[in-house]
Amino acid sequence: MKFKIPNSVKQHGTRVSLGLLVVLIFLMHNLSIVHFEALDRMENFAYDARLNLTMPGGVDPRIVIVDIDERSLLEQGRWPWSRNKMADMMDSLFDHYKIDTLGFDVVFAEKDESSGLKTLEKIGKENLQGDSNFSSVLEKIRPTLDYDQLFADSIKGRKIVMGYYFRLDERGKDKGEVGQLPKPVFAQGDFDPNLSFVSGNAYGANLPVLQSAAFSGGHFNPSVDRDGISRRIAMVEEFKGSLYESLSLAVARAYLGVDKIEAGFAASGVSDDYSGLEWLKVGNKRIPVDEYVRALIPFRGPQGSFPYVPATDVLNHKVDPKVLEGSIVLVGTTAPGLLDLRASPVGSVYAGVEMHANMVAGILDESIKESPAYLLAAEFLLILFVGGALAFALAITSPLWSTVWATVALGGTVALNFWLWTDVGYAFPMVPSWLMMTILYLLNMSYGFFIESRGKRQLAGLFGQYVPPELVDEMAKDPTQISMEGDSRDMTVLFSDVRGFTTISEGLDPKELTQLMNAYLSPMTFVIQKHRGTIDKYMGDAIMAFWGAPIKDPDNAKHAMEAAMGMIAELENVNAAFKEKGWPAIKIGVGLNTGTMTVGNMGSSFRMAYTAMGDAVNLGSRLESITKQYGVAIIVSEFTKAAVPDYLYRELDKIRVKGKDEPVTIYEPLGPADSIDQTTKDQLKQYDAAVALYAAQKWDEAESAFNKLLEVDDRYLYREVYLHRIAEFREEPPGENWDGVYTWKTK
Repeated sequence: MKFKIPNSVKQHGTRVSLGLLVVLIFLMHNLSIVHFEALDRMENFAYDARLNLTMPGGVDPRIVIVDIDERSLLEQGRWPWSRNKMADMMDSLFDHYKIDTLGFDVVFAEKDESSGLKTLEKIGKENLQGDSNFSSVLEKIRPTLDYDQLFADSIKGRKIVMGYYFRLDERGKDKGEVGQLPKPVFAQGDFDPNLSFVSGNAYGANLPVLQSAAFSGGHFNPSVDRDGISRRIAMVEEFKGSLYESLSLAVARAYLGVDKIEAGFAASGVSDDYSGLEWLKVGNKRIPVDEYVRALIPFRGPQGSFPYVPATDVLNHKVDPKVLEGSIVLVGTTAPGLLDLRASPVGSVYAGVEMHANMVAGILDESIKESPAYLLAAEFLLILFVGGALAFALAITSPLWSTVWATVALGGTVALNFWLWTDVGYAFPMVPSWLMMTILYLLNMSYGFFIESRGKRQLAGLFGQYVPPELVDEMAKDPTQISMEGDSRDMTVLFSDVRGFTTISEGLDPKELTQLMNAYLSPMTFVIQKHRGTIDKYMGDAIMAFWGAPIKDPDNAKHAMEAAMGMIAELENVNAAFKEKGWPAIKIGVGLNTGTMTVGNMGSSFRMAYTAMGDAVNLGSRLESITKQYGVAIIVSEFTKAAVPDYLYRELDKIRVKGKDEPVTIYEPLGPADSIDQTTKDQLKQYDAAVALYAAQKWDEAESAFNKLLEVDDRYLYREVYLHRIAEFREEPPGENWDGVYTWKTK
């Protein structure tokens, strides 16, 4: 079975191809064969918009930020503060305020020598080397002057997470390794080597004495997108083959009392070649991650969504204990000089420490949006199927329906996206599919306006003088079916002529004659075009029209018949208008014939015209010319009668027209059969019987029959045609082999 391409697709092949090309480009972007940064920026903007629209708002009291703010620096001195002061802060937070867990969004990479211990040791060596009393006192007070150890002692045994950073750029290689990293949570060898991680090439960590005393440590590197905005945090980062947890993950793990982090992979059967790390698990808390093991920061609201407490107030015990009791504390800074202010989706200036607070809260609430790698595959399928369907639908439908389909597709995609975002928790890509649909719609609308409207104008230029605007619109829908080249097809031709036009023209001056002709031809043309006719030409007072070209019309004969009847009816209105102007009334004759004709653009190199030719056309012309010979307004051939069987006809004659050997039966159409009254039908039966007597050469009986008809209807056909012929045939009989055909010697 062969697959057949629908004509509508063939007709709009260019538009369909352009649409599919657009879909292909977006598929290539999805597969990273080509990459458009503009799409990434737009996707980030769409993500930020959804985030801002759906943030829960309010203040989360579970996590408190102890802020090294400008007032704290003013009261306690410039940063870094001495470690004994930091030890006092730890004791105050854990012993006085009874907090649960603490994380540092600062790093203590250098030794604290502010106590003067180093100076005393130097004096002891260089100036008081033999002074035993000095050495004894120094050893006695050494623990109180070793501020780093004091700080370490205040850390030990408490749920405290030290913060540090990785250097992720090439410049980091020159910075080396400062301080001590915490114990890694995984070795990279634990995972598929195809997995990708954010990797550091150097680090700045805490003093070994501090890190060794802490519960754990976590990096506080947020991931910065190309637009400079931080939307994600890598839950683990790779360094020299080992994987290290983030500050927020370590704080949540400490708060939950969990020693081990579990890794979750895609369920088997998703794809044979897909083994992506989809989530991490801390206790019963699931943390969805992307292909680089990053998690989206679930911003609760603008900065201030967590309680802020100045660090100086903690040291001075000025904080309401209810604010801190049982809470998670993050120590960080909002002071501009300490450079921890970042750009975020919810604010251009946002404290880095609050980003970690949002992430800790998201881990505890399991409110982090999911963005697994397989969403790219889902986006690929959405672009492929919806884009492919729109590429075809928008090309072959009207502008109204194109708008409907595009609106449904766009609205459905946006609704699906928001449902996934709010109800399922997926950060599904939105912009590529949405932009693709918009481009497809605009492309088709632009193509229709600029390209197809040009084709329509060309068709109007070629056929506007022949056919009505409605047919030009119809032709524009499928211009491939329209050709100016010669073609042979079944058609119906109409000829009409004004009787006695020469006499009429002699009685009018040229200006009046022109006005009269325009007043006559305009309504006649309107009737013809109303019934889908094509005006071939005007020949003085004569009109030639045809049906079946340039648009094929299976009902061409019926439409031509309706036009002919309409012309005769409209003539009454024309004559009424003529009477008001003092012009003479006119009569017309109309001839119709149906048959095979040649139609196309014909003429010479100087002038061309779209016209119909052939024997069938000639017969139509002959029929019009003999209408006055039968005293009727319309004559149709037997071929037209056969093509319009629902009309009632009066058989006029069997004739041979000049130039033709084959006889043809001609008829006068009376109208649709169901509209003819019974009296007319009865009279028609009597007439048919009279014609049968005439054809049988029963002249006396035929004469009597026609005379009876004349008593009820003084018809020219009875009196001047048949009774006149009967008289002639009595004198000169046509012969025994006469077939009833009358041969016309004139055109």
